[in-house]
Amino acid sequence: MGLFSSLFSSKSATEDNEPQVDLKNFDLLKYDGIRALRIGKAAYATKCFTEALEIQEDFETMKYLMTAYNALNMNDEVLETLNEMVETGEEPVNTLLTRANFLYMLERYAEATADCEQIIELEPDNFVAYGQLAKSELAVGNHTKAIAHLDKATNIKEDFTEGYTLRADIYLAMGKGNEALSDIEKVIELAPEEEVAYLLRGRIHEMMGNIEAACSDYQQALAWNPFNETAYLLAGQLMINQGKYDEAISLYDDATEHIENPAKVYTARAFAKHQTGDREGALTDEAKAKELNPESFEKPDENPNFDNLYKGGIF
Repeated sequence: MGLFSSLFSSKSATEDNEPQVDLKNFDLLKYDGIRALRIGKAAYATKCFTEALEIQEDFETMKYLMTAYNALNMNDEVLETLNEMVETGEEPVNTLLTRANFLYMLERYAEATADCEQIIELEPDNFVAYGQLAKSELAVGNHTKAIAHLDKATNIKEDFTEGYTLRADIYLAMGKGNEALSDIEKVIELAPEEEVAYLLRGRIHEMMGNIEAACSDYQQALAWNPFNETAYLLAGQLMINQGKYDEAISLYDDATEHIENPAKVYTARAFAKHQTGDREGALTDEAKAKELNPESFEKPDENPNFDNLYKGGIF
């Protein structure tokens, strides 16, 4: 890919057919950039696409350039390219939706909301835009508005599982168990293999005091995916809440065999062992958790307070 060293070296000799040469050079740069992007050479790809766009504005090349910038975590350049793409007027809905999602990731929620509202002006039945609007409203604590947007999204698309899941999660946070349960039941009806839905339904059941149902859901999630760390932690915590410390320890034993980095599992097992009086085992587990995730421990503590072991966010 030594294209830049020779591409324009004979420009003076081709002045008579300059438009044809420019078109050829554009194609060479664009497709060399695509090849570079495919093999992980994102930095080189950005050079190719940038040079190509100096020759000719091309919406597809802008999309590739945005992808390359994103691979390099160059957020300002990604957003600048998205702005230029919006200005072309091509694929307005998809481009605005991409920008809205990116702005949401940057926590620029008001701008993300503005893009979604513009999409809805163009396509009143765009359920994805309503879903993104809900996420932006939720991010700033507007639960009621978020639910209203999700109501519209699920009315437009009755099998919008992501919308039902998000709304169920919001209802759970609001303590509205029946509404949350209704939504997550719909998700499981539409996607019975979705393990996240069982975890959410388990949390809803637990909040409503349906302990057996919650336990069953956590076990179902583990049946779908025995490597799901959150399922182990939720199921184990439920056992601890019932005083079933030995059962929780047994579950965590299994988790350490399946989870790639079970630091949180060791922390949880340390708490359970402490409750059974196994202080030595608890200290050993806590030391292992520190070894696997030292950032979560500010300083060594030879006499940890196991009653506060979950503070700091196990989940």
